Amino acid sequence: MKSEIEKSLIALLKGVQHFDEEVYEEHQELFKSLAEAQSPSTLFITCSDSRINPNMITQTKPGELFIVRNVGNIVPPHGEMLGAVSSAIEYAVLVLKVKHIVVCGHSNCGAMGALCDLGNPKFDTMPTVTRWLRNAEAAKAALGPLKAEDAGPDTVRELAQQNVLLQLAHLRTHPAVVGAIAAGEIALQGWFYDIGTGQVVVIDEQSRKVRTVSDVLHEIGVTA
Repeated sequence: MKSEIEKSLIALLKGVQHFDEEVYEEHQELFKSLAEAQSPSTLFITCSDSRINPNMITQTKPGELFIVRNVGNIVPPHGEMLGAVSSAIEYAVLVLKVKHIVVCGHSNCGAMGALCDLGNPKFDTMPTVTRWLRNAEAAKAALGPLKAEDAGPDTVRELAQQNVLLQLAHLRTHPAVVGAIAAGEIALQGWFYDIGTGQVVVIDEQSRKVRTVSDVLHEIGVTA
């Protein structure tokens, strides 16, 4: 009788085997073209949540997205927590010359639920998570005082959207991003992905309201 750990490993290895024997063969010209260099158009910052698949959502191929994932799709302000996220932003903008940065939040986000209850003694065993989520705490202020019992689907959705706007503001503290925006070389956009419906909406920074993808496409002159 195999344990759950063994079953999980077997599933992963069989997936790799399927990729090697079938998926790669079908797309080998693409992978060969990517073997020496990458030239993604977009830096895509989203949550580590296992239900989020950036390439599936955007229908992009390998090599088209430079993806940064972390708990709560957070971008620490420049200088406050220099590390993997800041390094990835700097590299994507200055070396890869991406044209867009997308910050994508999502429904039923555990990080946003935890943010409602930050300070609870249960987080004492997770000091790193607590410190990390402090970078999203200002988003909570837009909704007023929140407690754990307030963390229903609607509140988490609204908090996740406010958090996307906050992280876009944090992006604008990074010198590489500021320089690229000033030169007209990059654009920022906030998204919210509803896992249950599959719908992605764009969160407008100026109005702080959500807009459908169709509306945004129509505004820039793209019709179905």
